[in-house]
Amino acid sequence: MSGCTPDTATSTLTTPAGTIPRIGDAAPDFTAVTTQGELNFTKWAGDRWVMLFSHPADFTPVCSTEIAEFAKRQADFEKRGVQLMGVSVDSIHSHLAWRENLQKLFDVRITFPLVADNNMAVAARYGMIHPGQSATATVRAVFVIDPKKVIRAIIYYPLNVGRNVEEIFRLIDALQTADRNAVACPVNWKLGDKVIVPPPKTEKDVEARHAMKDADKLDFYLVRKSL
Repeated sequence: MSGCTPDTATSTLTTPAGTIPRIGDAAPDFTAVTTQGELNFTKWAGDRWVMLFSHPADFTPVCSTEIAEFAKRQADFEKRGVQLMGVSVDSIHSHLAWRENLQKLFDVRITFPLVADNNMAVAARYGMIHPGQSATATVRAVFVIDPKKVIRAIIYYPLNVGRNVEEIFRLIDALQTADRNAVACPVNWKLGDKVIVPPPKTEKDVEARHAMKDADKLDFYLVRKSL
């Protein structure tokens, strides 16, 4: 984009600014300056799962605890084949200084890229700016994106409440389990719990359910099984 400063994200998106992507939409692509240099999102993501998240501002208390925790749990994300990318409207210089400060405070290295979205190009197209909270800072958004670059889940948190990392893991585990086994995951589901068999679509499906063994058949439409 002509006239961009080195700190400015350059958008190649076709999604209208201000439109919030929905579950099932293609993840908007972008090219931006990050703490690991200029990156194109699609090329960087490759064929892996991604957790794209925003934070309101560098050098703020809640954000600092979140970023440090994401870094401490990065091996757990990687075990699930998930890579992390953070976004805020801070400059690249602020990101780099904050990264060094977090290492000093929490004894952890931030090895995932942080996008310097000075002109809010990425934030606008991912719906990370909520004027009711702030017109200039991103809310705490989480986008879980699958290897096909499809948005599979979206979570928004207000500026004053930090995210729950264990719930994010539970969500990713459920999405990946459902994909691998063509099942659904019930309330409070965790790895190892029984899953839901998809509802029947034909009479033959109903008959097949009656013949199932080693399954909890609460009703013809509600069947749980172990994997």
